[in-house]
Amino acid sequence: MKLKEKRIAILATDGFEQSELFEPLEKLKSEGATVDIISDKEGEIKSWNKTDWGKSIKVDKTVDSAHILDYDALVLPGGVMNPDTLRTHTLALNFVKGFFERSKPVAAICHAPWLLIDADVIDGRKVTSYKSIKQDVINAGGLWEDKEVVVDSGLVTSRNPGDLPAFCSKIVEEVLEGKHEGQHA
Repeated sequence: MKLKEKRIAILATDGFEQSELFEPLEKLKSEGATVDIISDKEGEIKSWNKTDWGKSIKVDKTVDSAHILDYDALVLPGGVMNPDTLRTHTLALNFVKGFFERSKPVAAICHAPWLLIDADVIDGRKVTSYKSIKQDVINAGGLWEDKEVVVDSGLVTSRNPGDLPAFCSKIVEEVLEGKHEGQHA
């Protein structure tokens, strides 16, 4: 119960990779954290499970009603559809950027670094991502590394569902460490 007093936001919409939301959610809850699912819409959002639609999850708050100050960290699951949709929403990008402005931990996996690119917070940072967006990350100024988990001043990134054990462990570590003074927006 290392994260008993912590509150974490997971920002997602339809098409999130099922394992990339549910595994961090379960890990964070098992450590005692309160976790809210934040989305661009109310109700439920549907996952993508490898080749077809998967499980749905209830949305706790819409991004326009969520307050960054209520959270200790942000998790961004991947999939292709999820971050590709969210990166077109100004409120979602502002929500992401707000965590960097307040030096709070952010964790992004797979295609979720697209949100970091469009929130303009990736330049000069060590990151990893799904291999197909490697060039997008580099073009945005990210220092791309091919590792299961990369940490840079509170930013945790991983490549794919195979990296989830390392990704989830690092999220817990970064939340425990709290604010990251070296983090820059």
